[in-house]
Amino acid sequence: MANSFVNLQQIARTALPHLMNNLVFPRLVHTDYSDALAAKQGDTVQVRKPVNYVAQDFDPEVGAQTQDVEEGSVEVKLDRIASVDIEVSALDAALNFDSVERLFIEPAAIALAEKLNADGLALYRDVWQTVGEAGKTPGMLEDLAAVRGALNDARVPQAPRCAVWDTAADTAFASVPALVNAEKSGSTDALREGAIGRVFGIDNYMSQAVVRHESGMTAAEGLTVKSTVGAGASVLDITGTKLQGHFTAGDLLKIGGSTYTVTADSAEAASNTVAGVAVSPALPALEAGEAVNFIGAHTANLAFHPSAFAFVTRPLSTPAGVESYVTSFDGISLRVVRGYDMKYKREMLSMDVLYAYKTIYPELAVRCLG
Repeated sequence: MANSFVNLQQIARTALPHLMNNLVFPRLVHTDYSDALAAKQGDTVQVRKPVNYVAQDFDPEVGAQTQDVEEGSVEVKLDRIASVDIEVSALDAALNFDSVERLFIEPAAIALAEKLNADGLALYRDVWQTVGEAGKTPGMLEDLAAVRGALNDARVPQAPRCAVWDTAADTAFASVPALVNAEKSGSTDALREGAIGRVFGIDNYMSQAVVRHESGMTAAEGLTVKSTVGAGASVLDITGTKLQGHFTAGDLLKIGGSTYTVTADSAEAASNTVAGVAVSPALPALEAGEAVNFIGAHTANLAFHPSAFAFVTRPLSTPAGVESYVTSFDGISLRVVRGYDMKYKREMLSMDVLYAYKTIYPELAVRCLG
């Protein structure tokens, strides 16, 4: 490296606080982290699911009905590496470590945080419970009350509850005097600057990474269930008077008063029919001709209990033949690597994070349409 006063340990230890200060979603969900073993992209790990009990009425004639203390687990593939890479020569103009922090460390850490936030918020596709109206930005107390009501109806535990809103909703909420005063009445958590605050038992945050969902269905009129569906099925055929395009993972279908999320991109419409549309949760028995209400493009704000989703991360292993340093704190691990690209004859500096997301209990989350 051109400047001898810069070393990887300094970079990593300075970058990690910047990264953590800009994380929203990973800090709000269940985190699975272990520094026992280093990992690489593609490794599969066992992630413990939060224990889930069901409260029951006590019958003195029957006695207590015990429940097994089972901490279930799911397999999660560590399939993502968020990385920022530069040529070392880009830091030639740095005169001191403060310059390196300004030119590389802080902006790289922020870029990694934005990537982690965006990937986590993309889990909205797994959530079928909804409030609000597509295309209408939430921004009133009534909207937060509706979110609370949906969480209550879904029997989501009272605490903790979180919501992450896009910039438009945040701006709208910030103009409501009651919410502004609520934010001023308490301390702002260092987790995220610009927090809307705690309202109706929900801790509200803003993120620029909230997803604007777009559908591949370009025309859809008169949608109905094409053929009989058996109870418990997760696939159905949909027909209509005018169908063009395909359903996209994250589209919403309302059938018989219940809402379902499309779990995978469907085939293209043919002869006004889309066959084999995969949905969640499981369907009840449906008759042919039952009306289907389609919700495509919308902003996917999310409200949830932390147990709904898991953020999984492990320290990255050290590549052979290069200099690297890994630092970890509070469930987040960051690696900095300096190496030489033989193909292009240049020295490289990389900052990266190994991670994966997993939806654990989608029934503990609500999609807040905007």
